[in-house]
Amino acid sequence: MLAKDIGIDLGTANVLIHVKGKGIVLNEPSVVAINKNNGKVLAVGEEARRMVGRTPSHIVAMRPLKDGVIADFNITEAMLKYFINKLNVKGFLSKPRILICCPTNITSVEQKAIREAAEKSGGKKIYLEEEPKVAAIGAGMDIFQPSGNMVVDIGGGTTDVAVLSMGDIVTASSIKMAGDRFDQEILSYIKREYKLLIGERTAEDIKIQIGTVFPGSRNEEMDIRGRDMVSGLPRTVTVRSQEVEEALREYVTVIVQASKSVLEQTPPELSADIIDRGVILTGGGALLHGMDQLLAEELKVPVFIAESPMDCVAIGTGIMLDNMDKLPRRQFN
Repeated sequence: MLAKDIGIDLGTANVLIHVKGKGIVLNEPSVVAINKNNGKVLAVGEEARRMVGRTPSHIVAMRPLKDGVIADFNITEAMLKYFINKLNVKGFLSKPRILICCPTNITSVEQKAIREAAEKSGGKKIYLEEEPKVAAIGAGMDIFQPSGNMVVDIGGGTTDVAVLSMGDIVTASSIKMAGDRFDQEILSYIKREYKLLIGERTAEDIKIQIGTVFPGSRNEEMDIRGRDMVSGLPRTVTVRSQEVEEALREYVTVIVQASKSVLEQTPPELSADIIDRGVILTGGGALLHGMDQLLAEELKVPVFIAESPMDCVAIGTGIMLDNMDKLPRRQFN
């Protein structure tokens, strides 16, 4: 039995794994629960995510990736090892080839850390590829033609904006402003305005259920529970969509500005193509209500949300694995 090639979307919020010939076989949160007393890993993925904010002091549920890069090497390695073993992709005597995606402007030290973590978790050959490029392929763009394609990939830790042509990135920008930061801002806003402490899970629920970034496009409300900062007792408050828009406004502007600066650096011929083809939104942040409307209004070009934005990078790794022998060697440095 030969080992199967696998593609990994190593995200700050979720890890998706694509096995060649099988499609996406794993989609779990990038969370690891650890016993601080002996350093043992207690749970990984969805099981660990359920523990966030609900554990005794000696157990900590943590995310080993921050802003798209490895913050804790050993925990990342343990997490990857757990997921790869769970899939049973190793051969009798052979190890799988692994294609991993990373943000566009990470340093060579950060690249090396990702490569080493994958090697130690059981990979034979490790290929690194830039996230927006793989996301564009997964979203169904034909980036190998001499025409401009623009993708905005809003993940958990980073937002990657790139213009692609001839199978490579022409201009790109990667900023540490994405889904996790939005959750933090909602959390801070509730604390500031209502003197109420809520957890990250609640902040994320608010973002998904009633959140918007386009003024006036959504008018919903939601009851949330938390701890009163004055009395220390549980309390319920009602939050509205326009408050979420207000809380996120400043931070969404950063994504808009990054997209504008990438467009400003794009050669005019490719800019003309983008007006025709539009911009594709991928990543979990693409699902945030009003994001496509806001970018379309600010960039003055059509903006489309990819068919399954959360899975684009993993789907893209699958397509690249299928065509690995045809792709130029230099792409897999």
